[in-house]
Amino acid sequence: MSNLKTQLMILLLVFVPIAVSVEPRQPVEALLRRLDSKRSSASVQQAAAKALLFRLLPTHVDSFEFKIVGKDVCGGHSCFVINNHSPSRRYGPEIEIKGTTAVEIASGLHWYLKYWCGAHVSWDKTGGVQLASIPNTGSLPRVKDEGLKVQRPVPWNYYQNVVTSSYSFVWWDWERWQKEIDWMTLQGINLPLAFTGQESIWQKVFLDFNISKGDLNDFFGGPAFLAWARMGNLHAWGGPLSQNWLDQQLVLQKQILSRMLELGMTPVLPSFSGNVPATLKKIFPSANITRLGDWNTVNGDHRWCCTYLLDPSDPLFVEIGTAFIRRQVEEYGDVTDIYNCDTFNENSPPTNDPAYISSLGAAVYKAMAKGDIDAVWLMQGWLFYSDSAFWKPPQMKALLHSVPLGKMIVLDLFADVKPIWNTSSQFYDTPYIWCLLHNFGGNLEMYGILDAISSGPVDARTSANSTMVGVGMCMEGIEQNPVIYELTSEMAFRSEKVPVKDWLRTYSRRRYGNAVPQVEEAWEILHRTIYNCTDGIADHNTDFIVKFPDWDPSLKGVSNTSEHKRMHMFFSLDKKRRFLLQTTSSQFPKAHLWYSTQDVINALRLFLDAGNDLSGSLTYRYDLVDLTRQVLSKLANQVYVDAVTAFQKKDVKAYDVNVQKSLQLVVRKRDSTSGMQERR
Repeated sequence: MSNLKTQLMILLLVFVPIAVSVEPRQPVEALLRRLDSKRSSASVQQAAAKALLFRLLPTHVDSFEFKIVGKDVCGGHSCFVINNHSPSRRYGPEIEIKGTTAVEIASGLHWYLKYWCGAHVSWDKTGGVQLASIPNTGSLPRVKDEGLKVQRPVPWNYYQNVVTSSYSFVWWDWERWQKEIDWMTLQGINLPLAFTGQESIWQKVFLDFNISKGDLNDFFGGPAFLAWARMGNLHAWGGPLSQNWLDQQLVLQKQILSRMLELGMTPVLPSFSGNVPATLKKIFPSANITRLGDWNTVNGDHRWCCTYLLDPSDPLFVEIGTAFIRRQVEEYGDVTDIYNCDTFNENSPPTNDPAYISSLGAAVYKAMAKGDIDAVWLMQGWLFYSDSAFWKPPQMKALLHSVPLGKMIVLDLFADVKPIWNTSSQFYDTPYIWCLLHNFGGNLEMYGILDAISSGPVDARTSANSTMVGVGMCMEGIEQNPVIYELTSEMAFRSEKVPVKDWLRTYSRRRYGNAVPQVEEAWEILHRTIYNCTDGIADHNTDFIVKFPDWDPSLKGVSNTSEHKRMHMFFSLDKKRRFLLQTTSSQFPKAHLWYSTQDVINALRLFLDAGNDLSGSLTYRYDLVDLTRQVLSKLANQVYVDAVTAFQKKDVKAYDVNVQKSLQLVVRKRDSTSGMQERR
């Protein structure tokens, strides 16, 4: 009898939690089936994967055989399977890779090249690829007889931030975009943001609402500032956009979407957030349109600041939002059901009344759903952290529950540092994607939290009643810290936590194409120093050597002066949006430092000691220069403080010494940076 009771207790413990957590997933499963039905044919995807292989490794294009398979191969989930190919002829395929989409096939190819051939794929600007370790055709390593099957524990691997288009993508042509999509595919990304060319769509939509091209010149930002114009932070700055540029961007977007679809990705398209041209208020005088305040970007100059927001409760909001979705479908076809909208990001509703917030959310979704009946709202969850004083549980629930269950997916944008899922009951049962934010403002600095990346997604997914449906990378600027993004991408395929020390050892061997003890020891140091930033401070790279001179060192007790306040305001401009400054009572502004500089100098020495073995490696040379830049930047901080101290004490000799040190550091940093550029 006691055995029976024990068995019943085990059954309850095992099955009851599953029953509770399945319900929120049912609409997601329906969405996945619908998206699967939109994918390109198996032959198109297989051809796209083969073309990617040719671009990456043309010498081995016949060494691999690719095949699209159904999800039934992996119990209804996405996966890839790697097997030895049955030898039928001397120079035939050696390895067979099956996948549920071309993304899975390419992910399997990347997995094989990494873990069987010791290869490495990175952005060109961070050293490029290391493929020299791959054996010649006919000699590829064989996998175990039973093969390898890797199943995604969550369906999606998301990529991009809404501002990446301005920090990194803005001047790209199709050749560069093709490289990026190849990189995305190899990393397993299947849910990318696709924001290029939307101004061309908006032009067509607003013309239908009697807004002239001249009026739109005052609305659209210039190419490098599109992200902030789209978010309503500024208008016209850096513009106007030429018609030729608008037309070219639309053509480029169609190329981007076509390739994403060929590879089996689901692109995320933009939707209407309420940001409208000023002239709309004249055309529709009764519409509920509000002029926003200055976003601290253009000194309050009304030529560029203080944009206009159409309230979601106004019927015109739904009309414009629907027109925009339909125009995209007309231009691109029925390519997705997932649309991004961040109406309330850094723009709090006028009241915290939950009923009102719910009505606003419902209106935003209605604008999508009238344009695409199957629309799903993808929303950044940054607002719940950056404006937590407003978004208390009642307000969060009101917004998250303003749409039907499964019709909203939240990006837990800063989960690598400040996750929201664990303090909001899994976003109150709303599906969410665990995201790495990591980079702010496109700043270049070696930085990250490898241990959080290796465990955070697993903790979130295996937590009670989890509604996690993906892993994402939302860095504001790309092409830096490749180690961070390679590990994050892998976590979309890993069911268990990764032992970082062991992973880094294999990473360094893959990245440089050789096992060098000094470099492996250096990466151990970097793991516990630079890549162990656990203080929760987001304003990394506040080093004095890269900051504007905006402080008068002649003033003692500077913390109480207007000049200091002005400097603090400068550094605080984006506080609510991105930067969380370190408070200090010191009279000096403080750069962010979270590790022992001496330990990192020791790591640099170890990198230098490996020069004889790795001098021909572009990836090694990039990392060596990057680490040198990091060391010099932190050293410059102390030299700066010493110079200011000497100045205030009127110690001319000490001041001259530190000024000379500063100049030497600037020259060395310039030389190291130019050396990095030359190697690119």
